Amino acid sequence: MSAASRIAGRTFAALAVPNYRKYFVGQVISNSGTWMQSVAQGWLILQLTHHNGFYLGVSVALQYLPMLLLGSYGGLLVDRSSKRKVLYWTQTTAGLSALVLGFLVATHHARVWQVFVLSLALGVSNMFDVPARQAFIQEMVGRDLIANAVSLNSALMNSGRLIGPAIAAGVIAAWGTASCFFVNAGSYLAVLVALAAMDGSKLKPIRTVTRAKGQVMLGLRYVRETPILRRPLIAVAIVGTFAFNFTVTLPLLVQRTFHDQHAGDYGILLSAMGLGAILGGLAAAHRARPSLKLMSVLGILFGACMAGVALSPNQVVAAILLVPTGAFSIAFVSTGNATLQLNSTEEMRGRVMSLHATAFLGSTPIGAPIIGVICNLTNARVGLGVGAGLTLLTGLMLVRQSRDQ
Repeated sequence: MSAASRIAGRTFAALAVPNYRKYFVGQVISNSGTWMQSVAQGWLILQLTHHNGFYLGVSVALQYLPMLLLGSYGGLLVDRSSKRKVLYWTQTTAGLSALVLGFLVATHHARVWQVFVLSLALGVSNMFDVPARQAFIQEMVGRDLIANAVSLNSALMNSGRLIGPAIAAGVIAAWGTASCFFVNAGSYLAVLVALAAMDGSKLKPIRTVTRAKGQVMLGLRYVRETPILRRPLIAVAIVGTFAFNFTVTLPLLVQRTFHDQHAGDYGILLSAMGLGAILGGLAAAHRARPSLKLMSVLGILFGACMAGVALSPNQVVAAILLVPTGAFSIAFVSTGNATLQLNSTEEMRGRVMSLHATAFLGSTPIGAPIIGVICNLTNARVGLGVGAGLTLLTGLMLVRQSRDQ
């Protein structure tokens, strides 16, 4: 076997599992639709509010507010339930939300408050969907392939960031924003078909938890008393709050800083970041063992590249720098995710991964409006710079903590 074949075999090992392969294909299609909607919704909000960064931040924040407030309870329900059944419900709900928004836009009835309500509805779905998807990975591939599957999943989730915005730019130009919402609604069918096509006898179900008092607090106490879980969670919370607000900062960078009103150019920036994210996810998949030391290095590199984007003189330079920014950002998050999955017990995994989702996604209701206000008061460069600086500091914090690992 050639060296290239060995590298490919190691990088894509989880795809040899038929159930995971079906899931992977369905998610590629669905996530492309999700990113199409992300581009269209951001553009819609800016049009409805005359380019107000605060309202854009609020629309993003509402998608993750339920995760922030009730994420632990969502994880507990996942621990008590069949992950596959939870995913049937959450994917259906998200698809219906996209369909309603598409009809509102197509009939010229879309208002800012309606976008906010549907963003919140999607957030409720995500509160259960995110921990269920992450915990379901082990059921498909087993413990030995968790790290590889998690990293491939990160590459998968961000392949949509490469494909979706590129398609969205053309679709918006040709048929308007409503078409993006309709395409996204249809894309959820790919996941539902993949779930239905799985061989249930090949799944390795994680033990479910029986109902009892104090289970949410038990999960919080478990993480607090386990340094290898607590440290990456805190790091992901800081970076998730202040750095991962690209759906706020990038459209403002295009419209206000570079004075470009074309959705296609915003799509190019997201696609450049998506390309880097795929490369970062695949690189992380090739590495067998995650660690705090690796997280620290990735955090520092992520912060440095993000600072470069903030200082970019034009869109071409920004697009080029967004490729390594995407790579290091996703490698950072997927390394933290795999660290948590490998070091948590089966009974606690849903709650641990819900805390990860709360730290990474649930922090958006705090960070997105803050960064939106900073961009309003100054400009998008400063908003990006704040995230870059705090990411660099987080990486340096992990350097010290990794010495105690």
